[in-house]
Amino acid sequence: MYNVQFTANPPETCLADRINKPILVSPSNPFFKPVQPRYLVVAVAMVLASCFSPMPQKQEQSRYFSTDSTQVRNGGVKMVHVTTPKGAYRVWTKRIGNNPKIKVLLLAGGPGVPHDYLEVFENFFPGQSIEFYYYDELGSGNSDKPNDESRNTIESAVEEVEQVRKALHLHKDNFYLYGHSWGALLAMEYAVKYQKNLKALIASNICSSGKEFNRYVQDVLAKQLPADALERINALAARNEYGNPEYMSLVMEHFYTKFICRIPIEDWPEPLNRALGKINQPYYMKLQGPSEFGFVGSLKDWNISERLQEIQIPALLIGARYDEIDPKHMKWMSTQVKNGQFLYCANGSHMSMYDDQAFYMEGLIAFIKKVEKQ
Repeated sequence: MYNVQFTANPPETCLADRINKPILVSPSNPFFKPVQPRYLVVAVAMVLASCFSPMPQKQEQSRYFSTDSTQVRNGGVKMVHVTTPKGAYRVWTKRIGNNPKIKVLLLAGGPGVPHDYLEVFENFFPGQSIEFYYYDELGSGNSDKPNDESRNTIESAVEEVEQVRKALHLHKDNFYLYGHSWGALLAMEYAVKYQKNLKALIASNICSSGKEFNRYVQDVLAKQLPADALERINALAARNEYGNPEYMSLVMEHFYTKFICRIPIEDWPEPLNRALGKINQPYYMKLQGPSEFGFVGSLKDWNISERLQEIQIPALLIGARYDEIDPKHMKWMSTQVKNGQFLYCANGSHMSMYDDQAFYMEGLIAFIKKVEKQ
């Protein structure tokens, strides 16, 4: 994204490089006054300190944005080869920044929503020198789109993440796995199986089972909708008219704007609209269903509740007051993992990285810094 090279200081930039060179002075010069020894000691100490002071922030940023000038630069994009039972394909990834100790792989929601809406991290991670990666799952976004719906399972998605990890050379000393919504579900499942490869886990806006998701949506959130709108939504669903434009219009107006993103819909961030416009519909339909108004796909039977205790690495769970996920349940989840913490966004919804942005990002970055100090 940036093409900045880190270079050493030019010759004689540091004054200490010059202190052994002869300095021509003459006592006969009327302006010459001998230097008192104590002042000379102080001056030399200050000069030496200037050479051994910490690296300036600008140089740190230069290293963060440095790129390999021996290679053709392409903005950090890497097409990763993955294999499935049906063949070999390529998935799209993109790296931003350089930090050997902190590398965050971002898993987007959906399933089937591409990385685009996570571009908001570009406004926060670079300033903290956090290296991070975008990733579009197979069949979504910029990745290959095979005509193969058999890979639309949690198990296949987990194995794909592991192949991506290997290709990006991420490991337990630097690998942070962040997931949002479906991406958080995937991140937790990955952590249960492959946590030996992880430094820490960040799971944002997800519950621990399909049953819990449907309970909260139907028993709590649906009752907050206008009665006539809810009646019409249920009538269309009963006739399986999910493709009816009226169904999505009602859900968007009365559900999405309250529990998905609380910014007025006409002002929704462009990356969010762009991502939703490119969703992998077959993938989404098979696992989730036609909308966020409940799990009716295969995820309705998913459950990780009893396996959360297997996650031993540091983990941050992020919930929000107006989310479609019960924040009390997410707080409970944070007590089930061994080293869990909970971040509660009091003004946010499912997209708290947008509608409770400052608090969300500050809390997430603080967690990473805390892990680094351990």
